[in-house]
Amino acid sequence: MNRYEGRRALVTGGGSGIGQATVLRMLAEGGRVVAADVSEAGLADTVDKAGDVGSRLTTVQVNVADEASVRDGVATAVATLGGLDVLVNAAGILRSSHTHETSVDAFEQVLRVNLVGAFLMIRESIPALLGGTGSAVVNFSSTSAVFAHPYMAAYAASKGGVQSMTHALAAEYAKQGIRFTAVQPGSISSGMTDGSGASKQSSGPGLPDDADMGLFMKLAPALGQGFADPESVAGVVAMLASADGAFITGTEVRIDGGTHF
Repeated sequence: MNRYEGRRALVTGGGSGIGQATVLRMLAEGGRVVAADVSEAGLADTVDKAGDVGSRLTTVQVNVADEASVRDGVATAVATLGGLDVLVNAAGILRSSHTHETSVDAFEQVLRVNLVGAFLMIRESIPALLGGTGSAVVNFSSTSAVFAHPYMAAYAASKGGVQSMTHALAAEYAKQGIRFTAVQPGSISSGMTDGSGASKQSSGPGLPDDADMGLFMKLAPALGQGFADPESVAGVVAMLASADGAFITGTEVRIDGGTHF
């Protein structure tokens, strides 16, 4: 299956987890991809895992929370690819804490990366996407945007914002040929989670020491296979941004193994 042959994609968060899995999936389907990430080591790992198809992979170090870094990174990606057909906003961070103990700086940091970062990437990419073929943007929301995930108010707010923004953008740019969709991952094992709902060290502090784990009893996948691999999401992302998703825009797809019915 070569749905991405001749297509040009930019994927943030491409140095780990679902972002990295998406990069590898699009490469495997024949695409040319620029993987963007704040972590140089993560990008090196992606290059290593790309193996034989790495000739179609380019990496760029980008901090999505920094406007200048985004502007330079997108410009580099577009110049490298000679245009842009697909943007995937997979970069994100998770911070967990008691809300009454959360500082404004900590709250804003999550919004800055997850929500403002997605906005900056989209804003800078739109001029190139307008000239692309079958142009599509896939944003990363989360099941936390619509279902209760305790101790993660900032994260939930940021992902709810991403979801609402996706709908607004889909309406604004539909007649200009850019599709906007979102995925809502849940119960996915990645660099952001370790399978218990707590974020890994690379993404921030875990759950509070006195967290009531009983509140997470409803957050188990109904399929009974435990947390899924990032590839479970990457396949859906690849579909949404391909010709197979040509009639899909302004909506989100929940990928959580039935955690939330």
